[in-house]
Amino acid sequence: MKRVVLTPNPYRDKNFNTARQAMQILKNAGMEVRMCLPFEVDKTCELPKDLYFHRLDKEIVQADVVICFGGDGTILHMAKTATKHNVPILGVNIGTMGFMAELESGELGELARLAKDDYTIDSRMMLDVTVQRDRDIIFHELCLNDVAITKGTVARIVHLSVECDGVQAMECGGDGVIVATPTGSTAYSLSAGGPFVEPETHNILVTPVCAHDIGSRCIVASDRRVITVKVTGNARRNAFLSVDGGKSLRLSIGDKTTVCKSRKETKLIRLKDRSFYDVINMKFKNY
Repeated sequence: MKRVVLTPNPYRDKNFNTARQAMQILKNAGMEVRMCLPFEVDKTCELPKDLYFHRLDKEIVQADVVICFGGDGTILHMAKTATKHNVPILGVNIGTMGFMAELESGELGELARLAKDDYTIDSRMMLDVTVQRDRDIIFHELCLNDVAITKGTVARIVHLSVECDGVQAMECGGDGVIVATPTGSTAYSLSAGGPFVEPETHNILVTPVCAHDIGSRCIVASDRRVITVKVTGNARRNAFLSVDGGKSLRLSIGDKTTVCKSRKETKLIRLKDRSFYDVINMKFKNY
């Protein structure tokens, strides 16, 4: 029997209505279902008393599939946990864009196909992100979408040096730099002027954000490269690092952020036969 873990975002799925419908469909198809919260909730979030929530760290170990209900942020948050346990993810969009989600909330009937293994899996490249301060490693994280190193004060700019395999590729002052995977090319990088990149490709994108230097342009590098971003001497502790939109880390002068392809890959379940360009046309038609 296939075991499925449901991780609804309580701030998106009101009263867990979408997750409840999905649970019934999956059970009717003969699957074992566990409901878990994808993250800790604050005191303002009241959980329904008629639902039992299992511990995610216990259930993920035995899961065959994780289904996320929310926007891209929910999928990004769950990607790290699921990837560490080699569990594929299926996203159900209850957000706005939902670019990584496979289904919309009105397509829940498609979930019954999971019981028959009637799906394919996309493997998505991830990045390893490390921050070194002097001789110490002060931060390490997996990344599915992007690494953003940006300014923290409106009235100032941040000065950064970008190296590719130890050779300087870009030096810019502005709002910051984004290092993204092909999956992340449709997120912050796109807003900053970066290109669409098919998610099946293996590249690392470096996109400057509002650069004051007219010569600073987006770089599409091989996945074999190691990208290093250094905070230069006049940054005045005005730089912050965030991975996949998570909690920010304040960077100091001389801090070195190293980004390279990870050995791990996120597995996304696909139920539809559609191209990357079909998704682009559908998701951006109203924006």
